[in-house]
Amino acid sequence: MAATCPNKAENLKFCTCTYDCDKRGVCCECVAYHRAKGQIPGCFFSVAGEATWDRSVENLCKDCRA
Repeated sequence: MAATCPNKAENLKFCTCTYDCDKRGVCCECVAYHRAKGQIPGCFFSVAGEATWDRSVENLCKDCRA
């Protein structure tokens, strides 16, 4: 469960991730979660890339080349 974040409301204004989880808006926990899994958070992707929900480094590279 995500910790209370004083910046959560402001972070949510800019969060582009469409996956509904308890880490949305708590960027430090989101980054730590994905990093531990060898993944990239959704906010690093384009709209189309994020919509695949494939958070792999390989998918980010493909997305950046598109």
